[in-house]
Amino acid sequence: MKRDSKLSGVLHVLLHMAQRDAPATSEMLARAMQTNPVVIRQIMAGLRERGYVRSEKGHGGGWTLACDLSTLTLRDVYEALGEPSLLAMGNRTEAPGCLVEQAVNAALGRAFDEAEAMLLSRFASVTLAQLRDDFQNRLAGRRRSYDLEAVHAG
Repeated sequence: MKRDSKLSGVLHVLLHMAQRDAPATSEMLARAMQTNPVVIRQIMAGLRERGYVRSEKGHGGGWTLACDLSTLTLRDVYEALGEPSLLAMGNRTEAPGCLVEQAVNAALGRAFDEAEAMLLSRFASVTLAQLRDDFQNRLAGRRRSYDLEAVHAG
């Protein structure tokens, strides 16, 4: 079953943006997410509406962060993406006539709701500053240089 990796990809590019002194183009971010620049522009538009990023047009333009990473959480980004489904599993049918399936749905429904609440709570407790710090610690442990753009060069 294919997993939805949009949240992971967006967090990835936001952290790349945090490492840059210059705006990041949609093309550069698309290489990092292995997608089309149009997809990046659509995703970033939702983040811009929330005030998380801003864009500049023209030569030297692109996307930059517009907020403090210590205030931006995984949940904020998840919500800006339209709150995609967190779990791939679900009930076979939503309104079954079978009493056995109703019992199964009730048990699974409670478990799914609890799992989603726990996951969203965890998302709300993790900031992008924490992710940036983790990256910086990993980078400090490397013996060779690390070029953020070269890592995703085609």
